[in-house]
Amino acid sequence: MALGVNNLTGQPELRRRIFWTVGLLVAFRVGTHIPVPGINPDALASFFASIQTIVGMLNMLSGGGLERFSVVALGIMPYITASIIMQLLQVLVPDLKRMAKEEGSAGRRKITQYTRYGTVLITLVQGFAIAVGFEKMQGVVIEPGWTFRLATIITLMAGTVLLMWLGEQITERGIGNGISLIIFSGIVANAPGAIIRLIQRVTDGDMSFFGLLLILLVIVAVMGCIVFMERAQRRIPIHYAKRQVGRKMYGGQTTHLPLRINTSGVIPPIFASSLLSFPAVLGGLSSNEYLQTIAAWFTPGSPLYMALFVVLIVFFCFFYTAIIFDPKDIAENLKKGGGFVPGIRPGEKTQEYLDKVLARLTLWGAVYVSLVCVFPTFLTAKMQVPLYFGGTSLLIVVGVAIDFQNQIQSHMISRQYEGYMQKGRKS
Repeated sequence: MALGVNNLTGQPELRRRIFWTVGLLVAFRVGTHIPVPGINPDALASFFASIQTIVGMLNMLSGGGLERFSVVALGIMPYITASIIMQLLQVLVPDLKRMAKEEGSAGRRKITQYTRYGTVLITLVQGFAIAVGFEKMQGVVIEPGWTFRLATIITLMAGTVLLMWLGEQITERGIGNGISLIIFSGIVANAPGAIIRLIQRVTDGDMSFFGLLLILLVIVAVMGCIVFMERAQRRIPIHYAKRQVGRKMYGGQTTHLPLRINTSGVIPPIFASSLLSFPAVLGGLSSNEYLQTIAAWFTPGSPLYMALFVVLIVFFCFFYTAIIFDPKDIAENLKKGGGFVPGIRPGEKTQEYLDKVLARLTLWGAVYVSLVCVFPTFLTAKMQVPLYFGGTSLLIVVGVAIDFQNQIQSHMISRQYEGYMQKGRKS
């Protein structure tokens, strides 16, 4: 079935969803250029130029809003942090887990509301820390004091809440995952500037043409690897036994359960990068020699940074996969529906089998994500290439683009099938 421009023009609902998505992303990009009041822009630019290596990852994830200290300088990371904390609490607190599973949509709405409250709380803490840190920087804050601190806290909180709302609206009214698309748009919007700076380095003689060619080859190879691995699946065969209900015979079908190698998606490198950036940012905002020494340890490309980066990626791959995929629920649903894995008894044995398969897949997925994120990041750090060409940014861009394409295709296919069914009823 061909899915092209002609199909798109014939589906007004899909066009409307795409327009919603683009319009809300444009609103996010506008927000990255609205500065927080009370800041000296020249002193701020000089300050961020001196610590660009330290805050580069956070600035990239915020779409460039951090270096301009815009109203959305914190980006969407507080919301992602609050979401992961709530998902962890669902595992540790039985009442939250029961609320999410047994109360249906009402329970999920409560969990979402708690996540919003957590986002606001995290934003308040981070906003206060940033305001106090900037006051210690010479000339960055025009009039230090509680007036500036309160204005900064309220502004950053409002910007993060706005991004959270934009992400939810994109998910509900647009196409794709709104939070991922906000991060994606921030990286893509700043990539042309990074390309220009890279070409400028070649023309100025700071980098050879062979070095530029090597970077391009690495980028193409990494993107090809990401596309292949993100589409790779382990398909577990599922058989459904025949059963008779009244005069009709049900079941007797054979299907499969697709398990992705990288079930956790782009969350592990994003969260690992943000966690490793905090010690470096604290050191950059402080004049304490001890904190500055720690900041040097956590500079991207350093051995300690790379080692902890891999450890955190592996941890979050297993952690996030365990949250979003529950083998016990899958095994119970299969048993209720009369499905079974050939050679495996339904129920507990199926759960154990799915656990083992998922553990092996997650291990290989963690190795893949670690290699994709670490090797290009190490290369870009040694050759002083912008982080927009690093492994984490490439993984986010390619992964989100693949998901966006798949959702568009699924929407178009479902609409076409609905059209065929309507024609069949009329005939």
